[in-house]
Amino acid sequence: MNQTIEEKNKELVLKAFDTLFNKRDYAAAEHYWSPNYIQYSAHIEPGREGLFKLIKSLPPTLKYESGTIVAEKDLVIVHGRFSGFGAPVNWIAADIVRIKDGLLVEHWDVIEDEVTREQSKSGRPMFGDVFTK
Repeated sequence: MNQTIEEKNKELVLKAFDTLFNKRDYAAAEHYWSPNYIQYSAHIEPGREGLFKLIKSLPPTLKYESGTIVAEKDLVIVHGRFSGFGAPVNWIAADIVRIKDGLLVEHWDVIEDEVTREQSKSGRPMFGDVFTK
């Protein structure tokens, strides 16, 4: 059965994120990120090199967990959690990625600190079904 472009793009983003953030395989990650990659972020220096440099500077305990993922044509949005990177709290992120010719070419992120049960005004976790702390 043939996959839609949206299914292919979601699969590509999940593989790319796992390869870079969890496996830390930079050579393999180059096959997912365009050499002309554009990053729109307050946390990451420009280009693919800026992203890779940031990940290399983080502890090996860095972990990325994906949650909900949606796609429309060349855009993918994935809701995820970054943990183990040395900050006092995990980050919950909505990553918006544009795909072109099978490569991640643009990326925007919306990041916020994950709250505890006591901090949550809604009483609900920001990611998944349970609070981490």
